[in-house]
Amino acid sequence: MSTFRLSLIDSDRDYLACFNVMRELRPHLPDAAAFTAQARRQAGQGYHLLAAWQGDRVMGLVGYRIQENLLYGRFLYVDDLVATVDVRHQGLGGLLIEAMREEAQRQDCAHLVLDTALGNSLAQRFYFRQGLLSRGLHFSQVL
Repeated sequence: MSTFRLSLIDSDRDYLACFNVMRELRPHLPDAAAFTAQARRQAGQGYHLLAAWQGDRVMGLVGYRIQENLLYGRFLYVDDLVATVDVRHQGLGGLLIEAMREEAQRQDCAHLVLDTALGNSLAQRFYFRQGLLSRGLHFSQVL
């Protein structure tokens, strides 16, 4: 397994360094400036972005927030999880999930929660291997 350095992103320069990796997961993002602006807005709502660096390159990301509701109580919600195609199958996804488990425990969360597309069977298999279980369906409607 390769060695990765994990760090929270807080500067525009670092957000820009994350853009190409995030775009692998979110190809609809128009450009790095728009991504940075949106991530900054989301940060104002509790969003955090943790990057996995290999040297000076971002190789993976996990975006998350701490939330609370009547279903889960206090929980850590993973918005975004991606490893660049260059390092898939090298343990980075598991490292990022484990970092989220540790953060959830530090934040006194009762659950780690995420959503994935119904058609994304590779991600679903990965999450099952990581010990996450499917608990329901996520519904949405474009307005």
